[in-house]
Amino acid sequence: MKRTGKAGSTVFLKTLMAVTGIIFVLFVLAHMYGNLKLFFGEQSFNDYSEGLRTLGEPELPRHGLLTILEIILGVSVVLHIYSAIALWKRAQHARPVRYTVKKRVAASISSKWMRWGGVFLALFIVWHLLEFTLVRINVGSGGQVAGITQNPYELVVHSFQVWWLTVIYLVAMVALFMHLNHGIWSASQTLGWTSTPSARVKAKAIALVVALVVSIGFAICPFFVLVGVIS
Repeated sequence: MKRTGKAGSTVFLKTLMAVTGIIFVLFVLAHMYGNLKLFFGEQSFNDYSEGLRTLGEPELPRHGLLTILEIILGVSVVLHIYSAIALWKRAQHARPVRYTVKKRVAASISSKWMRWGGVFLALFIVWHLLEFTLVRINVGSGGQVAGITQNPYELVVHSFQVWWLTVIYLVAMVALFMHLNHGIWSASQTLGWTSTPSARVKAKAIALVVALVVSIGFAICPFFVLVGVIS
């Protein structure tokens, strides 16, 4: 039986998932913009990286505002995953016997792969944080010398000169495209932004455009590092 009027209600969980998803979309747009500074050279990219750490100074300490934003993003991701799991379990309990003819046949590719794509993205994000933020792991040439691991530009370039890492990253961008495309559309429905046929068309178009811009914007950087345009 569905619970309503509580934090565990289906409507609440869908709304929570939509809102936290929008926060994630805003983050990846900003992150993609920052990554594109790789095309302007080492100084530009490193200045951008350092600028993130000094946001809010002198009113806030170094890394102060960035830490606040990281906490908001981290909590949003946790709540997003929690909502997704809770809604999936609820759907399974509501339909213990699978349909002979599955409705998912008519679903979009993005919808079909939403769950497993989300799992893959979650694992990728953990690795991404370890590699470029928390531990700073250089999988490319040069090893763990400070000249690479403490230099954001050099760490990115050395990492994406490794073909298999770039392939993993590009696959993750395909998963991100599908997740954003379906997720933005679903969030629009949940938040009541698709009440008319024209609104639904606009929402689908926005979802597709944002998903394409973000995934391509992220993908071109490692690709151009791999082929030597960025070095």
